[in-house]
Amino acid sequence: MTLGFSFERLAEDGEARAGRIITPHGSVETPAFMPVATYGAVRGLGPEELAGVGAQILLANTYHLHERPGDDTVRALGGLHGFTGWRGPWLTDSGGYQVFSLGDRMKLDDDGVTFQSPLDGARRTLTPESAVAIQEALGADIAMALDECPPVEGDAARARAATERTLRWAARAARARRREDQWFFGIVQGGAFPALRRESALATVGIGFDGYAHGGLGLGEEPEQRADLLAEVNQVLPPEAPRYAMGIGRPKDLVAAVARGVDLFDCVLPTRHGRHGVLFSHEGLLHMRNARFQNDGAPPDARCDCPVCARHSRGYLRHLLQKGEMLGARLASLHNLRFYLRLLEQARLAIREKRFSEWAGDVG
Repeated sequence: MTLGFSFERLAEDGEARAGRIITPHGSVETPAFMPVATYGAVRGLGPEELAGVGAQILLANTYHLHERPGDDTVRALGGLHGFTGWRGPWLTDSGGYQVFSLGDRMKLDDDGVTFQSPLDGARRTLTPESAVAIQEALGADIAMALDECPPVEGDAARARAATERTLRWAARAARARRREDQWFFGIVQGGAFPALRRESALATVGIGFDGYAHGGLGLGEEPEQRADLLAEVNQVLPPEAPRYAMGIGRPKDLVAAVARGVDLFDCVLPTRHGRHGVLFSHEGLLHMRNARFQNDGAPPDARCDCPVCARHSRGYLRHLLQKGEMLGARLASLHNLRFYLRLLEQARLAIREKRFSEWAGDVG
């Protein structure tokens, strides 16, 4: 039993469910979106601003924090909670996705991943055991097992090999755990093959984790295919454990995944779009550098309750973005995060009121 943690399902409507994750650093109402704080910060936004728009839990990147400033430094400064000033729950990924993205700088084998650091050129190794040790040093409330993510377009043999390696790594990671005050999630793989994903899920559950993640999705597959894969796996995952769809990002994709029983999400899309002057709104995407907004005195989104929409006009936001004023990127990111966080607040309410399907049908 992991100390100080629990997950309670509070309401269900079809496969969609509203719940609550309890951690030693606070609770998370689900379904929930986790803003991405790669280096321990959501770029340009402080803890008070994030809490003010409804953030409950943040995600940090294990690989990047291991490289800079180093997990020993983070631990010495109080773990992620003390180091960053965000006192609420944290989730850290395993770092595997970032290491695999290094391409020819990376070598993969059953032991782990050996790679050349882009920072200083030194050779480093990430193993299932070291990924656990780093995340325990970082002190996140929820840590992730190291996995191998096969390409969605890959063939069945490639997907099976990656899935079987992920399972071997998962068993090793589970044995390496030392902290009793940290939840640990296993990751289901299997590419675009439903039967392989079901097999992966059953084996991962057999190892035993506190929660389970859908890995390798949101990488180019069709939305209908993704929905089918989520549904296939959720049929065999234990209903009493949280479910996390890693990296799924567009608002309509989040809603579709909630409909299949997913509880947690993360994606860089809202803040990345914000930095590039693209806003999410009830009218669709707004490219704020467009000349049509120059003299527009309306709020960015009249139906949004964020502080940006309460105070600023489209014309002002365009001016900031056009001039490269850092406030423009900050305000756009803050608005986009509120759009995402409010979307899942509305999903939770719709589930509790047994009107989720009706509500979801109105989301563009």
